Amino acid sequence: MRHGKKKNRMNRPADQRKAALRALATNLIREKQISTTMANAKAVAPEVERLIGLARRGDLHARRQAAAFLYDNAVVQDLFDGVAERYKDRQSGFTRVVKDGNRRGDNAEKAIVQLV
Repeated sequence: MRHGKKKNRMNRPADQRKAALRALATNLIREKQISTTMANAKAVAPEVERLIGLARRGDLHARRQAAAFLYDNAVVQDLFDGVAERYKDRQSGFTRVVKDGNRRGDNAEKAIVQLV
């Protein structure tokens, strides 16, 4: 039974799901906006919110936790220097998910995830 386990499994095994979330989060922080499916967008938004919360905390342990999750050290540097300064006065709600129609090939619902 899956009672109380609300995480979206994204139709993938755990290792593939974690790798996909890490890649999406890395690209979102690097590009400030990505286009993906609605399911992936809803799954990556809380992860990026958590990473920005770590960046706002700004200590060494938070930096190491972010570096362990993200794939690129340059993105970690940008997260702690640029993005943390941008959101220092904001409590939460660092990401926005906007619907973007349906994908042509399989009619999957697309979304744009952006940093507010």
